Amino acid sequence: MREKTTRLFVAAAIAEACSWLALLVGMAVKYGPPGNEIGVQIFGPIHGALFVAYGLLVLAVARLHRWSLGVTFVALVCAVPPFATLVFERWAARRGMLRTAGEPQRPLTPVG
Repeated sequence: MREKTTRLFVAAAIAEACSWLALLVGMAVKYGPPGNEIGVQIFGPIHGALFVAYGLLVLAVARLHRWSLGVTFVALVCAVPPFATLVFERWAARRGMLRTAGEPQRPLTPVG
């Protein structure tokens, strides 16, 4: 369950960022010279659903991985600016905050 929830979180972070891109393109078309609202009408609800899914998965993963309140708050706030979910997901993965129980730790390599 922990591994599946973590994978869903990673997928939601990537999907939320992609939906941001689609929504921004739709907004550019809406307010640009063509003046067509179809992009916003299609990608707005998709982005909204992925935004909510990302938020719920942040709460689930934060509980499973025992994140601090500060980290959980930052993860939730990262859903607001475009593409910040990707940055947070990469940051959390580098720090081992998304590691599952069956996944071995990286071996330490000597420096110098």
